Amino acid sequence: MTIYFCGAIAGGRTFLSTYTKIVRYVQHLGHTVPTEHIIEPNVLDYELQLTAEEIYQRDIDWLTDSHLVIAEISNPSLGVGYEICYALHSGKKVLALHQHGLFVSRMITGNPDPNLTVRDYQTENDWKAIIETFLRTNHAL
Repeated sequence: MTIYFCGAIAGGRTFLSTYTKIVRYVQHLGHTVPTEHIIEPNVLDYELQLTAEEIYQRDIDWLTDSHLVIAEISNPSLGVGYEICYALHSGKKVLALHQHGLFVSRMITGNPDPNLTVRDYQTENDWKAIIETFLRTNHAL
């Protein structure tokens, strides 16, 4: 399956190592991640080569073609919030992960949409188990 992964780029790179591990884990499970480029340390340099319109259309196309969405929301990001909203309005299932103990947007955590699953994690084993359950529940594992 194609899994759209999103995490903060312009909003901050604090959780880059976690993003990298999640993307590699999802790929290890046999899935395609079209947004793999966001785990590159120089992604901002790459993104500056594209217009805002090109980035928007590319990402919307990837979202449209993806089966599921996994978002790491520990670092606030307008783009990630938009991607989650777009995916939900398109009828996609979304898993939003965040580090335990962080205050994250109530617009995400309070959203009752049945296609949205919000979970916190403390360890790598925690988010791996959460992702596996999400994928299994949505027939992707």
